[in-house]
Amino acid sequence: MSAGPALSRWLGLKDVVRAGWARAGHPEPESVADHSWGVALLALQLAPPGLDLGKLLAYAIVHDLAEVLVGDLTPTDGVPPVEKRRREQAAIEKLSGELPGLGAFAQAYLDDDGPERRFVHELDRLEMAIQAARTAHLIDPAPFLRSARASIRTPALVAILDDLAPEA
Repeated sequence: MSAGPALSRWLGLKDVVRAGWARAGHPEPESVADHSWGVALLALQLAPPGLDLGKLLAYAIVHDLAEVLVGDLTPTDGVPPVEKRRREQAAIEKLSGELPGLGAFAQAYLDDDGPERRFVHELDRLEMAIQAARTAHLIDPAPFLRSARASIRTPALVAILDDLAPEA
């Protein structure tokens, strides 16, 4: 597949609706691409000294790229973590064959267990919490805020979450 059609396919992430928002009854749920942009913005603003900003931004952009093929799987879908990982790995392998540059970043994110990946994972949860608080007039934000609270450990991010939702 040439770059044009492949890029078009992967830009389809703009059309993948965030399943948690849809399930919560949000009338206009954001796309996975909207969410990834939010994570990248948070990375740009909140990157702690000592972490590689380029890697943070790349990971933020591609952290959910596999969802263009596998969809936005959430814990309520009942897909075991091992199976979710297998599906995402297969999607990234397909992507790597079509767009090796993007595929390399996405594969690096899946394989990395370093501080940049861990920080982007926490930003992923913080972005979700911010979105839940922003749209509290449309959905019950509590489950999203509790989920974020269970995953965020970096003190600066915990402080943001505390400011956002002290009772969560």
